[in-house]
Amino acid sequence: MTARKPILVVLAAGMGSRYGGLKQIDPVGPAGETLLDYSIFDAMLSGFGEVIFVIRRDIEEAFVAGVGAKYADIDGVSVLYAFQELDDLPDGFDLPEGREKPWGTAHAALAASDLIRGPFAVINADDFYGARAFEMLSVQLSAPSNDYAMVGFVLRETLSAHGTVTRGLCRTHGNLLEKIVEIPNIEPDGDGATYTNESGETRHLSGDETVSMNFWGFPETVVPRLGDGLIRFLEQNLKDPKAEYLLPDFVDGLIVDGYARVRVLAGGGPWFGVTYQQDREAVVRNIRELVARGAYPERLWG
Repeated sequence: MTARKPILVVLAAGMGSRYGGLKQIDPVGPAGETLLDYSIFDAMLSGFGEVIFVIRRDIEEAFVAGVGAKYADIDGVSVLYAFQELDDLPDGFDLPEGREKPWGTAHAALAASDLIRGPFAVINADDFYGARAFEMLSVQLSAPSNDYAMVGFVLRETLSAHGTVTRGLCRTHGNLLEKIVEIPNIEPDGDGATYTNESGETRHLSGDETVSMNFWGFPETVVPRLGDGLIRFLEQNLKDPKAEYLLPDFVDGLIVDGYARVRVLAGGGPWFGVTYQQDREAVVRNIRELVARGAYPERLWG
């Protein structure tokens, strides 16, 4: 029997509050391509067989028209949609009054669970990860293994010149992930970086650290664990209006409990993204340089 191609789950429900718009459909390529177009182009060439977009109901019309429609007539691209909604909670939990913030990336991945049939990758819609990242993860997901995987990036190559960012700082042993911690308020400092911890102290980073950019690979067996993790998260955080059920925290918990072995696939990139509106100019320039070098055609589709 032919092995099932891995699935690409795209987290596209983010509100884009810092960027100032629906950045998932903002054109950055020479023919109007979005960053998401490049991710799907790389994924299909790397052997992925299906795309599941996780979006919000209120952006469905704009997203389907601006993103999904362009793939309707492209051979090899099968598109499905899942919806992340605030009131999509397990039995026994009601949406707290005043909750406006989405429940986080692990909740978003779980929203696609009914459509997942096989190993799958999870990515952000507004990040550029590079072709090699998709190639490495496709190979890992196509292997007969229950290992989880994460594409690792170099911290200094993922920072913004226009504000602070949050990154999943990784501790590894060989090619295995030992610990991942979400660090907010990271900003460039020479070749390295700094951030302010909860005590108000400034901490320095070399810039060489491995970080997660939310590019994960999972076996299908992770789905019930995502559901169990959401219940535990809500038991502890339901009333906190800012708490989020995040994939790095979820994976870190599985590592601590001995439920998961996570392979870190080093060498992803070049990475770039649009955390802030001012980042867009550099993204457009980087895309044009890749096109000029022949890494991508002038027009991805058609």
